[in-house]
Amino acid sequence: MKKLLTILKYALLLSVSGLLMWYAIQGQDLNSIGRNLREADYTWLSITMVLSALGYFSRAYRWKMQLDATEHKAPFWDVYHAMMVGYLANMVLPRMGEVIRCSVLQRTSKVPVQVALGTVVTERVIDVLILLCLLGGTLLLDFNTFWAFVTDKLLAGRYDELARNRTPLLVAGVIALLLLVGLAYTLFRNLERLRQNALFNKVVLFVKGLLAGVFSVLKLENKLLFLLHTLFTWTVYYLMDYLAFKCFPATYSLDMKAGLAVLTFGALGMAAPVAGGIGPFHVMVQGILLAYGISKEAGIAYALVVHGSQTILVVLMGGISFVASMMKSGRSLRDLAAEPTLAVTTDVE
Repeated sequence: MKKLLTILKYALLLSVSGLLMWYAIQGQDLNSIGRNLREADYTWLSITMVLSALGYFSRAYRWKMQLDATEHKAPFWDVYHAMMVGYLANMVLPRMGEVIRCSVLQRTSKVPVQVALGTVVTERVIDVLILLCLLGGTLLLDFNTFWAFVTDKLLAGRYDELARNRTPLLVAGVIALLLLVGLAYTLFRNLERLRQNALFNKVVLFVKGLLAGVFSVLKLENKLLFLLHTLFTWTVYYLMDYLAFKCFPATYSLDMKAGLAVLTFGALGMAAPVAGGIGPFHVMVQGILLAYGISKEAGIAYALVVHGSQTILVVLMGGISFVASMMKSGRSLRDLAAEPTLAVTTDVE
């Protein structure tokens, strides 16, 4: 039954990706999309792929710095291979890549899963903060275009619906808050009894390890270097999107503000819980480019090329890392995905 539910979940997510891709392409001139793809200058794309590879190496080194701060040191290549296997897994198993990369690292370098996962949580929090800053920057630098995208694409025809549902949404929020308060009170009242429960103690141990990873950023030996790697990684992401404009005549003259907007909304699309961001990324990028006067056909061609090139790169780099990691650990990706995270009880400093 559990296996069937898992299959149904991934089938649903795949269907969502397919529907969003259909939404992005439906009603468009397929010949025009094909012509845009044929006329593209892929020299610029090769440059973005080289930059992307450098970004992955930088991101892996940043993750190693976090792990080192937890006193669970791991060789750089083990960290890099685990990270790339995680990215590869995310293309098949949405949102499972984070757990799988931590499981791989445990097998290759004996880093506890809960500690590694804590560092990944911190990494994601930092990414969200940067994304919020980018969103603010996009809003300040090009408010009119940004607002046109929000009103015409994201909220088109939804104002009345939101107004009608305002009261039910507020009631639902209050109920959810009361339930959380009630749960916290119940746990507090029964804390002593819970401490005698083996499962509760295992959860506590896991959370302690998770927090050790989360707060690793406060113990970094070189915080400036960590910041520089973070800035370098996001600069690479920006240059990838901006330089890809040069691939197409339709987007060639777009300025750096447009590159910032594409980076911001493309990242939001990639954050959606679907395999590899397929669908949401294309819809978001096509929509923001439309706000800059780019046709739907040219916009979807740009999104297909950018996303496709990164997919190829992740498959190549992730595939090599998968083989290297499995040769060292003797495990398969299927084993790692099925491995229960809470079962890890390695001591945490």
